[in-house]
Amino acid sequence: VQLQASGGGLVQAGGSLRLSCAASVWSFGNSVMGWFRQAPGKEREFVAAISWSDSRLFYADSVKGRFTISRDNAKNTLYLQMNSLKPEDTAVYYCAADNRKRTTYSDYEYSRRWIYDYWGQGTLVTVSS
Repeated sequence: VQLQASGGGLVQAGGSLRLSCAASVWSFGNSVMGWFRQAPGKEREFVAAISWSDSRLFYADSVKGRFTISRDNAKNTLYLQMNSLKPEDTAVYYCAADNRKRTTYSDYEYSRRWIYDYWGQGTLVTVSS
C-alpha cells in the first residue's frame, strides 16, 4: 500500500493550492481518507476527512470554509482544495487511509490518528505573508 501526496509549494497569503494523494490501495473506495498537517516544532494535526461512502465530510475548525476534501474513486485519488491560504497553514501535509473496509466511525474518531493505518510521505505547503 502506497500513498503519494503532491501539489505542495510556495504561495502568497490569500492564494490557493490543490493537493493530491494517489493511492495504490486496492480498497480505496472502501477506505476512510484523511489529511493531516505538521508545522515545524508542532504536533501533527487533523485537517479533513472523508468517509468511505463520501456522504460525510469532516474539517478542523481552523480550515472550515476554506478547504474542501474530495475523492475520485475511479482514479484512486484524494484531493484537498485549499483556498484563502494563511501563513499559519504552512506545514507538511500528509494523506492517510484506514484499512478496514466500509467502516463507520464516531464523528470524533475521524480526526484521530489511530484510525489511519497508511500514511503518505507528505508534501510541503509554504504560505508567505
